[in-house]
Amino acid sequence: MTPPQKEMEPVPDDWERALAIVAHPDDMEYGAAGAVAHWTARGKRVTYLLVTRGETGIDALDPHECARVREAEERASAAIVGVDTVEFLDHADGLIEYGLPLRADLALAIRRHRPEVIVTLNHRETWGGGRLNMADHRHVGLAALDAARDAANRWLFRPPDGPDAWSGTRFALIAGSPDASHFVDVSDDLERAIASLEAHARYLEHVGTDARELLTSIAEQVGKSSGVRYATSFELVSL
Repeated sequence: MTPPQKEMEPVPDDWERALAIVAHPDDMEYGAAGAVAHWTARGKRVTYLLVTRGETGIDALDPHECARVREAEERASAAIVGVDTVEFLDHADGLIEYGLPLRADLALAIRRHRPEVIVTLNHRETWGGGRLNMADHRHVGLAALDAARDAANRWLFRPPDGPDAWSGTRFALIAGSPDASHFVDVSDDLERAIASLEAHARYLEHVGTDARELLTSIAEQVGKSSGVRYATSFELVSL
């Protein structure tokens, strides 16, 4: 994820509830969890919604065992940054399809949780610099944006006894975006962000990532563009 170089604005702070929608365990932890730590420390409620359990993410583990390990790591990781509700939708890891079933699942979750803010991951083809973004990220990010509008339309996705339509989502924050426009100051929250990524110990062992080195480097670079010591960046999309 290439940190942005342009000057950015602070993410608006006048909200109380956010729903983070991402594809895999660990997606929130590559930067966005620092912002979550910042928000929850100030009394905001953030809920995590994982579209998969990351069951094909560790080659040495059978998918059933991998799902168990990665779910446990994600719950522990979320707790470190003040998130006590973590839900999983059980779409197939690596095979997430953009379409009506995914939009329906996300729209119904948005209606249940009634967030003012949605946090999701980069939905574009690349991270910037020509580095390909995987299909799961692209499909979930785009579906999350579309589902926010779907959730507001009471004539769409109406299961019996389903939750009422919700039109109160004000904006989406897209982590890892090559077009980042806003930042959250995580100068006081970086240690919890690092700990939240380190909680994915089995996965980090598989990919060979040094959580402290990676997150500190990114936060320093974004901070330079934001006028603070450490920051994490988002693209803000008005809804």
